[in-house]
Amino acid sequence: MNDNLDELKGLVATIAADRQAQKDKEKRESWTKYVSLSVIFLAVFAAVATQRGAGYSSTVMKQLNEATFEQAQASDQWAFYQAKGIKMSIQEQENDRLAALGNADPKSIAAVTTKIDRYKKDQKDISALAKEHEAKRDEALKSTNLAQTLAREMGLSTTIFQIAIALGGATLVMKKRWLWNASLLAGLLATVQMARVLFALV
Repeated sequence: MNDNLDELKGLVATIAADRQAQKDKEKRESWTKYVSLSVIFLAVFAAVATQRGAGYSSTVMKQLNEATFEQAQASDQWAFYQAKGIKMSIQEQENDRLAALGNADPKSIAAVTTKIDRYKKDQKDISALAKEHEAKRDEALKSTNLAQTLAREMGLSTTIFQIAIALGGATLVMKKRWLWNASLLAGLLATVQMARVLFALV
């Protein structure tokens, strides 16, 4: 009976030691809960950075389409300008021919002069419209360049966030605090980069 009692006491002592060891281990590794939380926050920030980067990329495409449209409109106006110039040149030749005759009908000369004046005015209006389209094209290209830069910079932020998340995951597997510190540092750098891009427009 004493043997059984000693055996039972030994079993209880072993279980108590195992429980204490488990509690000590949990206490030593309780910091890993914070690692998990930091990885969750990093993932949320990475998602925001990815979404913003995609928005900048969409802006690039939209502005490039706008620039292409405005360039086409400007080209059409300059073609129209040249057509008016050709018509004006024909009327100027007709005016020279009538003036060379010496006995030309004044009404014919006046009609040709009126057409020449109208073509000059039309060219001036068309030129202004073409330059307006070119200005809109230039503005769209400027917006495209800014959005491309912001998309590239936000992509860098996303990449750093992904590295920070990977380091956080490695921390949970390897239980090394220095990995967590590296993860937090990378997350901080990524956050600063993201904030720098987000406030670039201010």
